[in-house]
Amino acid sequence: MKVVLNGQDLTIDQLVDVTRDFAEVEISPDCRANIIKVRQWIEENWMHPEAPPIYGFTTGLGKLKDCRIDTEQSDAFQLNVIKSHSGQFGDPLPEDVVRAAMLVRVNLFCRGVCGLRMETVDRLLEMVNKRVHPIVPTLGTVGCSGDLGPLAHIVGAMIGLEKAEAIYEGVRMPAREALKKAGMSETFALKAKDALALVNGTTVFAAYAALNCHDALSLAKMADITGALSLEAMRGEFNAFDNRYQVVGNHPGQATAASNVLQLTKGSTRCTEDSRKVHLKNDITHSEYKPRIQDILSLRCIPQVHGAVRDNLDYAWDIISRELNAVTDNPLVFWNDKGGLDFVSGGNSHGEPIGFAMDILCMSMAELGNISERRIFALNDPCISYGIPPMQAGEPIGLNCGYAVIATGAAALTSENKTLCFPSTADNVTTKSSQEDHVSMSPWAARKCRHVMNNLEKILGIETLIASQAIHLTEKELPGFHLGTGTGAVLERIRKDFPGTDKDEYMPDQSGACINLVEKRELLKAAEGAVGALK
Repeated sequence: MKVVLNGQDLTIDQLVDVTRDFAEVEISPDCRANIIKVRQWIEENWMHPEAPPIYGFTTGLGKLKDCRIDTEQSDAFQLNVIKSHSGQFGDPLPEDVVRAAMLVRVNLFCRGVCGLRMETVDRLLEMVNKRVHPIVPTLGTVGCSGDLGPLAHIVGAMIGLEKAEAIYEGVRMPAREALKKAGMSETFALKAKDALALVNGTTVFAAYAALNCHDALSLAKMADITGALSLEAMRGEFNAFDNRYQVVGNHPGQATAASNVLQLTKGSTRCTEDSRKVHLKNDITHSEYKPRIQDILSLRCIPQVHGAVRDNLDYAWDIISRELNAVTDNPLVFWNDKGGLDFVSGGNSHGEPIGFAMDILCMSMAELGNISERRIFALNDPCISYGIPPMQAGEPIGLNCGYAVIATGAAALTSENKTLCFPSTADNVTTKSSQEDHVSMSPWAARKCRHVMNNLEKILGIETLIASQAIHLTEKELPGFHLGTGTGAVLERIRKDFPGTDKDEYMPDQSGACINLVEKRELLKAAEGAVGALK
């Protein structure tokens, strides 16, 4: 498996192939030739004492843009940029995010408008292919001139700064040692414009956002699976998933979610009128059978809620896909009609598009947790669960306490997610002596979106536990009624790790098993193995 970069068509799926499956990466020959040609012109025309002030080439940075950097000071300036900009702190970013960031940075350089040397690009590319992953502290970037701090930490490891660190073959060590073990030179010298080209741009949080989008898609499918399992547990109605109803609803995501639920529950006899006619002994609300008519909103509005999430994800996916192929360095150089280069300074390094996309995705992932928690609540409430034991307690009820506290845990995570939904992009802080007077806060948008997604995995894991236990506790009263092909395969996979219980058992053993099945996407694999790919 190989990914060839040209700066224009890197996809989120390819990024995941490189980041998590370690696909090999190379640069297209045409891009390589153009990078070399641009750099040659720069060295012949701009790298001399009489050159005009050119930001990042012959001037300082930020508020220091009016300070001249002489040619003989250029090498020292490059090193100073990396040392001074390595201003992050806190725990390290996830290793896959750092690897993805290096990939996106190499792809950005392929457009040939950054002006750095080919040797510098190749050095970063070699780190990707040899799996040397710098330690990058998480905190301290605001997303205006891109990821200056995080990228400086990546470059610090790349050039072998004495105190820089990296991970190689799963072990954290000094960067020089990691580079040596990988067969690379322990140090690397930067030349004019190399440093700024390496640290300026939206690269790190664009990479983070791309991984978020990829994982959000599988979580959206997981939510359809847990929702379908809850529907089976409460012997729900299929009318709300009728395709004719979705068509006039006029939202594509809605139709996708409804289709997934029907695909999962196809062949179910548990969600039928005959099954609902069986009166379960714990049904305290309905003394005699009456048609259900329609279910609670957390069941019958799965298409509308899960579907809106899908539509939002499509928006975010499109934005981030474009950002992966955007040049977010500043300044940039472009060939003019006289055969020379024009110097253009602007603001592509501002992360507002990513911030909006991640804020919307964050709220969307939180909403999947909100509706999942409502289904968890319903499955424990004997007034609306149509015969599932109160709190799903085993016999004798009272002596056995059931699942009230683990359901409360889901509520706690849901509430936490709500507080994380305040949009990062609504905030602003002025930095660098007001040279950067508006910032995007996109890095925080990407990070808190990941936090919400981690919480969502646990909420869906708890729904998995509660729904499968509800099915277990009512099976004896519903002999001969079975789940759909997809939900049946999901339940079978759950029971390998959690077979169900008729009495109270140590809760972490139960919840941990089901959360793990969600986190590892084992239930998604089981469902798609039975019914084919979900949309």
